[in-house]
Amino acid sequence: MDRTLSLALHTLTARLDRAADRILRAEQNLSYRRFLVLFMVDMMGTPTQRALAERLGVTEPSVSRMTSALARTGLLDARPDPVGGNRRQLRLTASGRELVRRCRELLEGRLAALVEASGVPYDVYARYTNQLLAALDSGESGDR
Repeated sequence: MDRTLSLALHTLTARLDRAADRILRAEQNLSYRRFLVLFMVDMMGTPTQRALAERLGVTEPSVSRMTSALARTGLLDARPDPVGGNRRQLRLTASGRELVRRCRELLEGRLAALVEASGVPYDVYARYTNQLLAALDSGESGDR
């Protein structure tokens, strides 16, 4: 058996990210990167920009620029953190929540169709993918 799974997973992830970007730009006029910011804010509740940057694995200035742009479009609300300091709390607006919902449905539908077309049962692929993610989360990934 060829032991190139790591390269195949990297290639698959990169190609899926590019495909998601093309789909979202064409059908929702939104980049995949901006979608990920909105999606993570939705998942995290009301994170600070710092917490969002940590979760996304990017710098705080990068998140600051992105959240400012998303706030200008009315998709995100960025307010000073009541705790104080130079922190900002983030929340999706109603239109931001609706856009995230539409994008999630669109991407999930396309991925489900791709998985099924590959001959791999969707539920099996989802189960194994979630097992891999759980192993990474628990520190059993072997990346120590």
